[in-house]
Amino acid sequence: MPVGILAAFAFLPILVALVFMVWLRWPATRAMPLAWLVAASSGLLVWKMDLVVVAASTLQGFVSALTVLLIVFGALIILYTLSESGGMETINYGFHGISTDRRIQVIIIAFIFQAFLEGAAGFGTPAAIAGPLLLSLGFPALAAILVALILNSVPVTFGAVGAPVWFGLKNLEYKVEAAISRTGPGIGFADMDGFYMLIGQWSAVFHTIMAFILPIFVVCFMTRLFGQNRSWKEGLGVWKFSLFASTAFIIPFLASAFFIGEEFPALVGGLVGLPIVLFAARKKWFLPQESWDFGPQSVWEKQWTGEIATEKDIEFKLQMSQVRAWMPYVLIGFILVLTRVQFLPLGTWVNAWSIGISDILGQPDISYELRPLYNPGIIPFALVSVFTVFLHRMPVKKVKKAWNQAFVRMKNPTIALVFAVALVQVFKNSGMNPMQYASMPLSMAEAVAAATGGSWPLFAPFIGALGSFITGSNTVSDLLFAEFQYDIATALELPRQIIVSLQAVGGAMGNMVCIHNIVAASATVGLVGMEGLILKRNVIPLILYGAVVGVMGLVFAYLVFPAIF
Repeated sequence: MPVGILAAFAFLPILVALVFMVWLRWPATRAMPLAWLVAASSGLLVWKMDLVVVAASTLQGFVSALTVLLIVFGALIILYTLSESGGMETINYGFHGISTDRRIQVIIIAFIFQAFLEGAAGFGTPAAIAGPLLLSLGFPALAAILVALILNSVPVTFGAVGAPVWFGLKNLEYKVEAAISRTGPGIGFADMDGFYMLIGQWSAVFHTIMAFILPIFVVCFMTRLFGQNRSWKEGLGVWKFSLFASTAFIIPFLASAFFIGEEFPALVGGLVGLPIVLFAARKKWFLPQESWDFGPQSVWEKQWTGEIATEKDIEFKLQMSQVRAWMPYVLIGFILVLTRVQFLPLGTWVNAWSIGISDILGQPDISYELRPLYNPGIIPFALVSVFTVFLHRMPVKKVKKAWNQAFVRMKNPTIALVFAVALVQVFKNSGMNPMQYASMPLSMAEAVAAATGGSWPLFAPFIGALGSFITGSNTVSDLLFAEFQYDIATALELPRQIIVSLQAVGGAMGNMVCIHNIVAASATVGLVGMEGLILKRNVIPLILYGAVVGVMGLVFAYLVFPAIF
């Protein structure tokens, strides 16, 4: 069968997800099972896969989803425990006295603070916290959500302690190990962990330029859309502070990527950068002479506000000391470093115990393994949440409420994720067919490579963004498209680490147009029916992000590293 027809059938499940989620506005809980069904049907009818292989691949996807679901659950437990203990309210209270300039508040809260939240939790948590916080400070609801969604992009490749890299790229393991066996460690890494770190390093480099461009662009975007004078120029008034904040974040961000690992850039960048930026703001370093604010609410456009009134319905109070409120997050960062750095024995200890299933349904190449103690959802998230109960002296009633809320919130992500990962496993294992057809990702790669040729690095980030837009997750986008990107790089003889990194970065920038995040974040500030407008406006910074990163990828692929793995 011609590769173009195979590619069309391979793309069909993705097209189904796109049509039903975007055009018909189905939730992922309904669209992803349907997309999996289409993928399974294509595997059976077009690739002639054995029914047992399809069933085993599906079961492999179901159990593999447990790895990331544990992280989601742990992140929710931390969030709801802090919410019930008063710790989160205390953290929010601490932001109120920093500066009255809305531009400064955007840089501190929507950029630096969200980066820390993304590194610690991810999965939509940052915008769900930052949006209401900005609303309480006096932002129109629409402005709060726009800036929160757009700026929660730079750290997303490393969100939830690096899950989009070390979990999202796990389907490349067999390809990477084959490359190592052919060429040896001279390609720049000796094992899969080294490959993950290499991708983290390149992704951090690609994000760096936008870490300086995006904050000032977003501030200008805000003053143009929501200012009384509708002026881009008014946003430029904070360029000094914006560059300072970006520098305070990007230095530890890059250092973590190059010297520690892919789990830490966002977490460490936010954790180190936030106190530096807060100190500078309180000292009035690099601040503009004139403060900027939105006009009086009487002149605000109707579509700017939602069901929750700005500055009226939300009032934060100091529930405990800032040190005690922040201590759970500090402990999370501390434990993660102790268990991830190579030169300490704790990493070996938590990795020692594993559970799994081999030869699922008798298929020797289909298996699953979980290292429970190495999963951040258990250590440190769940562990620290238990410690927080005693640290914040929480009554049993509030502890029970926090855990109940986390379990309730797990329903929809679980349904969507298990079928999304099952779809990916069917994609991956479709190469196991009697027709000797290339797998679904490879078929798409061959067709696209023939159409785009050597200009592919310009398009690679937008494929990652498409994955996040469809699936609602950078992690699942990487699961869906990483093998596709790897195969295109192989077909075009481009550096595979560059193209895979562009996928990881694209999945992060797609966070700003992700339907799931837009809907969830809008709900936190009471916006109803504005999802289309938010999506339309966020396309502008998405294109900017993709263009800058794509050009960088093209330069690195051809001018700097033309012959590396």
